[in-house]
Amino acid sequence: MSDFHLAQMNTARLRAPLEDPSMTDFAEGIALMNALADRSPGFVWRLTDENGDGTIAAPTDPSRIYTLSVWESPEHLRAYAYQSDHLDYLRRRREWFVPHGHHASLVLWWIPAGRLPTLRQAISRLGRLEADGPTPEAFHLREIFPAPQLSRR
Repeated sequence: MSDFHLAQMNTARLRAPLEDPSMTDFAEGIALMNALADRSPGFVWRLTDENGDGTIAAPTDPSRIYTLSVWESPEHLRAYAYQSDHLDYLRRRREWFVPHGHHASLVLWWIPAGRLPTLRQAISRLGRLEADGPTPEAFHLREIFPAPQLSRR
């Protein structure tokens, strides 16, 4: 087992409120994708609201949503995102979300195993990625940095 896990946060701006008929497939898929993540190999944890929902709306902007999760490795996260039923939802993202343009919508960083990230920390990491590009403190799936090494005495 690794001394570090991979934290990931992604964000999107909804094209319409979740109650809108155009968002039905996405809204109904949230619970399905959360359940799929929960049982996926390498899944560790995800942020949930009081109803157990893993898609969190920003209090100041309900059209902005976030997901925050922890995985054992980038390979486990990739398998969930691109080699499971999640890919069907990912392919339809333009139906439900406003394009980000040149702005980052996903950020990854390493955390010590057993610790959990906060949404505030994740948003800060996304800001670092925007400002500095990929670094060991904030990166994306196209440029992954290795987990830190603990010094053993």
